[in-house]
Order: sequence, then C-alpha cells, then structure tokens
Amino acid sequence: MRRSTREAILIEIKAAEAIAEVAEREDRDLTGEERGKVTEHLTKADVLQKQAEEAGAALKMLADLGHGVETPPDDDRQRDTPSLFRPGAKNMTVGQAYVDSHEYKAMLAQAPDGRFGEKSRISSAPFGVKTLITGLSDSSAGALVAPQPYGLVNAADPFMARPLTIRQLFSAGATTSDSIEYVRVLSSTNNAAPVPEAISTLPVGSGTGGTATVVDAGVKPESGMVFEKASTTVKTIAHWIPATKRSLSDAAQVRTLIDTFLRYGLEEEFEDQLITGSGTGENFLGLNLTSGVQTQVAPVTNEDVFTVTRRARRKVRVGGRAIPTAFVFNPIDWENIELTRDTNKQFYGGGPFAQAPNTLWGLPVVESEAVAAGTGWVADWRMGIIWDREQASIQASDSHQDYFIRNLVAILAEQRAGFGVLRPAAFCKIALV
Repeated sequence: MRRSTREAILIEIKAAEAIAEVAEREDRDLTGEERGKVTEHLTKADVLQKQAEEAGAALKMLADLGHGVETPPDDDRQRDTPSLFRPGAKNMTVGQAYVDSHEYKAMLAQAPDGRFGEKSRISSAPFGVKTLITGLSDSSAGALVAPQPYGLVNAADPFMARPLTIRQLFSAGATTSDSIEYVRVLSSTNNAAPVPEAISTLPVGSGTGGTATVVDAGVKPESGMVFEKASTTVKTIAHWIPATKRSLSDAAQVRTLIDTFLRYGLEEEFEDQLITGSGTGENFLGLNLTSGVQTQVAPVTNEDVFTVTRRARRKVRVGGRAIPTAFVFNPIDWENIELTRDTNKQFYGGGPFAQAPNTLWGLPVVESEAVAAGTGWVADWRMGIIWDREQASIQASDSHQDYFIRNLVAILAEQRAGFGVLRPAAFCKIALV
C-alpha cells in the first residue's frame, strides 16, 4: 500500500474518531448529524482500503506472471493495514493465559499506534469494575501504564479486597443440571441393644393367653431415621464493567484486572450469600434462614462468651450428631474475644505474642466479614455442599448498546452454582451479645 493511501485512510479514521471522542468526553450519544459524518468518513476510508487491496492484488498477479513486479511480504502488508480493518481477537482465556495468548497479542497488534480504530471489533470468550476504565487519567487505566515496576502488578491486593475464608469450609461438588435434589437427615433414633436368644415360638404379646414376651421371643429393637427431600436451583452471580479500547491497549496489567477484581467480586458476593442469602428470587438460601439450624442464646448472668461458644460446640456434637470443624466470627467479635482478660488482667488466650494459629475450645477460628458482628457460627461445615455448575468465566464485547461506535468494551464476569445443607442440625448460630 502506498504511503499516500495509508495517510489518506488514517486521516478519514482520525476524523471519525475525533467526532466520537467529543461525544465521549461530554458523556452523551452521537447526534444524528454526527453519526452521518462518522459514517461518511468511515465509508471513504473503506473505499480507499478496497482500492488499495485491489491494487495490491493486481501487483501480486503481475508478479506471479513473471513481470518482475515484487509485492511486499504478507507480514508487511498486514503491518501496513490500518488497525481499523484488522480482524478482532477471539477466544481469549483468563489470567496469564489471556495475556499470553495469541488472540490477546493479535488484539494488541491492531493498535500499533497505541489506539484501536473506530471499526475495530473486540470479542473474547471466557475478562469480571463499576466505573468506566479509560486510559486518559491517573485515576483510571492510565494509572496502569507505569514507568517503573511498582504498579498494581506487584501489589498483592490492589483493590483493598477483604479476605475470603468461608467457601473452603464447605464440601465441594459439581453438577451439570440447573436443579439439584438432595436428602437431608432431620433426626435419627438408635435403639440398638443386646438381644437374648429366642426361647419361644409364640407370637409377641403380653406373655399371657398364648403369647410370648418381647424378651422370650428374641425380638430385635427397631431404629429409625427421619429424612427430608430438599431441592435447590443453580443461581447466577454476575457483574460487568465498561472500558475503553484505549485502556485495553495500554494496560499491561490486564491480568490483575481479570483475576483480582472481577473474580474476587463474584466470590465476595457468593460468600455473603452462603450466610445471609434470603432464598427469594435469584438469591441463595443462606445459613441464617435454613430451617433446622440450631441456635445458642447470648450470655446471661454469670456467663460470658466462652460459656456460650462451648455450649454451641456441644450442640453440634450432641444435637447435630456431628464433629464440629471450625468456629466462624466477624473480625470485630474475634478481636473482642482475644482481648478478654481475667481479674488479674491476664489474657485468657495467648496474648499479643502468641505464635499458634487462632483456636477456641480446640477448634480453628475463621474470621469473615460475611458474618454479622455480634453473631458467630460453629459447625461441621462439611455438611454444607457447594455444587459448581459453571466456574467464573469472563467475556469481552463491544456489541453492548452503542459501544461499537464509541470505542468502548463491556467486560462481563459470571459464575453459576448451587448450595444446600445436608444436615442443618450440624450448624449452630451463636448470639454473642
């Protein structure tokens, strides 16, 4: 392609971009007149591109016929082709695979000048922020273009995310269905007992009138279990962010945005739902509202937090016929417990210099902001199960609303899962105050 032709095409493209950027800065849609001008510029660029391609094809044909006319290599022709007319990247994966993939590199190759063309298309398969990410300022994606390696890529937690600690306590499962049926054990009666050898063949009765007693007849005692069939449906948790194509070109830390923010957002909401979900609509049924869960009242006179937590542990062991695996407290409540002292001002626990992991009554202690302050849980957490239907997936597209003509991309993250409690009595909610 001749230099003059490339320049003419770029002039038309930049003219169209300038019109779109004015509307973007003013946070509005293009007017009818502006859309007409954008279309006019892009049509001219398209005509010039087609003419150049036809000329290139003619030159190649002459070269093939041996007329001594050489054509540039395919790579050179691709490099000379404006980004506006290059195909978009597809089938992008997540995390490092996303950044290292051929598709992602091909997408960046569309912007040799650091900008995506107005007609460039971005589409990826399974990228999950609520503000538009741009490359124009230090408060947005521009902050990711760092002149030295001290940006977000080196930060362990760039989004001030809270630690997620609950999901791993539950049993993990998988499903390929949108609905799940399972069985809950509500109670059991164990009447097992030693039974003597039968010494009578008479039917069982009171032992008079031609009958035999239970002992004489060697009757075995009957035990029983009460089951309940329960069901749950797979729920979807999702969120998305808008971003400019410029930010996708400039941000070398796309992997951080993908894995740290979007995936974290899904897991944080899921963790909240496991405890506080209302069970209505598309909400999970969380532990707070699960029928059959045991409760422990707050300390009364001459009792303290250690008393009620120990009694709750016993309830799981005896009433739930389960082995408790952990306590879960809000960080505020666990701090109050650790700071508790006796009458001699000595800490009940290990104090500020303790090296051992957090434990209470012999069980590990897990801190979670998903649990409301003033309450706690002790349970055999294995009696709750999470069925993964579709693990976190991320997609990017410019097909949302008028994003195509505004150089914007919608980045969507979502996951699907189900949750159920197999033995509600194995969970005990504790009122701490």
